This record gives sequence, C-alpha cells and structure tokens, in this order.
Amino acid sequence: MTSYLFRLSARCGAVPPKTILQSCGRTLQTITARKWSSEGSKVAVNGVHLHCDQTGKGNHPVLLLPGAVGSGIRDMEPQYKGLDKDKYKLVTFDPRGYGKSRPPERDFPLDFYRRDAKDAADLMAVLGHDRYSVLGWSDGGIIGIIMAATYPDHVQKLLVWGGNAYFTEKDIQAYEATRDISKWSKRMRAPMEEMYGAENFQKLWSGWIDGVQNIMVENRTDVCMDDCRKITCPTLIIHGEKDAMVPSEHPLYLNQNIRGSRLLMMAEGKHNLHMRYAEEFNKHAEIFLDSSNTS
Repeated sequence: MTSYLFRLSARCGAVPPKTILQSCGRTLQTITARKWSSEGSKVAVNGVHLHCDQTGKGNHPVLLLPGAVGSGIRDMEPQYKGLDKDKYKLVTFDPRGYGKSRPPERDFPLDFYRRDAKDAADLMAVLGHDRYSVLGWSDGGIIGIIMAATYPDHVQKLLVWGGNAYFTEKDIQAYEATRDISKWSKRMRAPMEEMYGAENFQKLWSGWIDGVQNIMVENRTDVCMDDCRKITCPTLIIHGEKDAMVPSEHPLYLNQNIRGSRLLMMAEGKHNLHMRYAEEFNKHAEIFLDSSNTS
C-alpha cells in the first residue's frame, strides 16, 4: 500500500497539507434518441424518457452522476463546465423521476440504485459511448460503483465521492433529522423547491429516506458492498474530512475493498466538496482521468 501527500490550495483560503492519497455484454431494451439540442434532450431508455446533456469534443467520454433527488446539470455543473472539453465528451443526466426526467414520478423500490445503474449504462450505449469513465457524487457514487462492477467492459475508470457502501442505523438517524424540509436553510431548500415545488420535494425526499431505510432492513445494511470486490477498473475515492452526511468509515471501506483503489482525503472538504473546491477537485479528476494506469 503506497501513500502520496498532496498540498491543495482552496479558492477561499489555504487547505492544510493533511490531504493524503492512499493507494490501497449486457442485453439492452429498445432505446431510441430524440434530436439533440444545446439545452439537452430526452432519450428513451428502458421504458422512460431521460433528460440528458452532452458537451465537449474530446475522445474520452465521461459520465457525471448526480446525488440523491438531484439533476445532472444542477449537481454536476462545476464539472460539466470546468472539465477540459478538448479532452473529454461530458455527459450528465437526470435519473428517472428526478429533475426533467419526469414523468414518471420517482419511486424507490428495493433495487432503485441498480435500476439507475442500468438506466445510466443503457443511456451511454444509445449515445454511442462504448467505453467511458464515471464520476459519481453521493448517490451517484453508489450508482457508479454498481456500474463498474456490473459493466466492467464499458467502465474505463471510476471516481466517486460522498457515497455510502452500506446504510446503518446511525445513517438513517442522520437522514431522519433532515426529513422535514421546512427546517432546512433557505439556501439549501430553494433550488430543490424551484425544481419540484415545495410539496413535491417534501414527498420526494421522504420517499428517498424510506427507500434507503428499506435497503438497510432488507439487505442487512448492504447497498454496494459486494459490488466493491468485483471492480477491476482504476478507481479514485475522494472524501471530505468535514462531510457531515457520510462518515469517513465509508470511503475507508471502499478503499479497502476495491482492488488497487486510491483514497484522497480533503481536509477542508464537506459533502459538496466538488462545488466548494471545484478548481482543485477538477484538477485531481483530470490527473486521474489522464493517467495511463490501467490496473
């Protein structure tokens, strides 16, 4: 196990040099694409129409996966706009029932993460991307892990941050504390209420909490633990030491169970570190994506 020390400088002040990098043929349903536009398009995948956006002219496709109840452009805007478009073809989308991928209204069956992973893989297929890298935040990190384990011939590299390997009673208690969205700060609540409306957002968020609680009970906490051990592509895990939503035990578990993975701990990072420290995050993402490491 090899360790690397990085010094990061944040846009709003220096980050202490505590940031440590530790090494540690699917069958598609009929899918068709509508005419592409600069404002995104709807693509028919697995019986639903997914809103997606694509930019860049590079020959390295990169799929950007948003977090829980989020949308691609809103959640991944710093990467969609900031990553080098001469090197990458950037794709992001709203998972079914989220953002502009409505209808249908979102539901949360026991396998909803795996359903999202299949939707994402099939979307990339219809867009003509056979080999691509995946960047996933929060729930998008879980989906990315499942994709890398399930579609190893298609996922070239994997970068995840702020994602869980499992759900515990402690995690559920933390989510329950956020169930009532009226107690959220206006800054955190406003974008979601703008996208869904206050009543619909409350219903959606409560549905997500109920969904992950069902996974904890029925799957005995496992959400993607077994998938980690199946991943063979180069994997980078980034985690903020001040992430209040996802304890550091999760990235440590991922690092220990994804063969050859590396872990980057950002001393000042919180759950939204890719937004707060977008320049630094994108820099490390590009170093990882451009590296010749294939193990």
